[in-house]
Amino acid sequence: MKIENYHIKSLNSEQLTKHNSRLSFVKSEVNDAEAIIQKLVDFQIAIPSWALGTGGTRFGRFSSGGEPRNIEEKIEDIGLLHRLNGSSGAVSLHIPWDTVENTAGIKALAAQHGLRFDAMNSNTFQDQPDQAKSYKFGSLQHVDKAVRKQAVDHNIEVIRQGVELGSKALTVWLSDGSCFPGQLNFRKAFQNTLEGLREIYAALPADWKVFVEYKAFEPNFYSTTVGDWGQSLLYASKLGPKAFTLVDLGHHLPNANIEQIVSLLLMEEKLGGFHFNDSKYGDDDLTAGSMKPYQLFLIFNELVEGMDARGMNHREDLGWMIDASHNVKDPLEDLLQSVEAIMIAYAQALSVDRVALQEAQAVNDVVRAQEILQNAFRTDLRALVAEARLRSGAALSPIDVYRKYNVREELIKNRGAKTVATGL
Repeated sequence: MKIENYHIKSLNSEQLTKHNSRLSFVKSEVNDAEAIIQKLVDFQIAIPSWALGTGGTRFGRFSSGGEPRNIEEKIEDIGLLHRLNGSSGAVSLHIPWDTVENTAGIKALAAQHGLRFDAMNSNTFQDQPDQAKSYKFGSLQHVDKAVRKQAVDHNIEVIRQGVELGSKALTVWLSDGSCFPGQLNFRKAFQNTLEGLREIYAALPADWKVFVEYKAFEPNFYSTTVGDWGQSLLYASKLGPKAFTLVDLGHHLPNANIEQIVSLLLMEEKLGGFHFNDSKYGDDDLTAGSMKPYQLFLIFNELVEGMDARGMNHREDLGWMIDASHNVKDPLEDLLQSVEAIMIAYAQALSVDRVALQEAQAVNDVVRAQEILQNAFRTDLRALVAEARLRSGAALSPIDVYRKYNVREELIKNRGAKTVATGL
């Protein structure tokens, strides 16, 4: 389903008067509104290829129909998202789910939709039909060197494919760990994993990064070999300057202070990027900002402060990606909501009065510091985010356009009601 310029302009024109009224009010309330809008225009959030289909659990999966059947259709869907919000201009692929045969054709299709290829993702948490060795008891941590070599070789192949597509980063998430005490030797598991990561690191092109992702539990529940940010930081520090920690918001134990983790990783120059989602209990992969919007704002508050302190480019110097795939929503609407929530939190963080906050912190004025942050969070900046979309040629209200032109119904007509996106 292709949304044309006139589709977007038609609905924008109906909403423009109300939008301009809201925008005028927000500009009167917020300092440097124009500068915030420009940063929002520049900011881009990568869409993961696996989030374009309906998610599922071990109990069941209920397709919404019209799901992309191949990488071409995934790129078309992400192009549609980018057309609607102007902020989804990058694709993150997962190999082997998205292995590309016609590289030139895929690059041309992505360029046609204004998309680039973000971090590549390897997969050693599943057994593929043609692989020789099983990852049942781990991949890079495995006691069998042949299994470890298979996992290393896969990651090197992912790098090769990424180079052809123009990507500049590899994300490594390992499900390695144990389910029962005594199942493995923690120290040897760490050493085996580090040895494998060093081989992968050695295969990185000079201008590439590797992101070491961590997760507290699942599918292993007693131990995880890259279980928290400290372990990830340890690996990244031992690997070298091209290795960084990747933070997935759902990969923490309940009540973890993610904003403090972010701040310290930035301080150590080892924060590589983000997987945005939300959670109630664990790695729920809910729509970003749907459960804990204040936490999302606090994370961005630390990001903006830390990046500005180091003179970093907000758009280029960290990797920004969604990692959510829910079970009961239209996947494309879910992604539109996630991008919107991320952009709002970013805008709110940009609006924080940094000078006043630093002054309050310097004299331990706890109440004043809290008021400054909560004032920024409670200010409705949706009009600034909408204005950034408008200036990018996108929709003032992406979901309104999506629904007015019955995009899901058209996708079902074209692809069928029973299609299942690859990788899920």
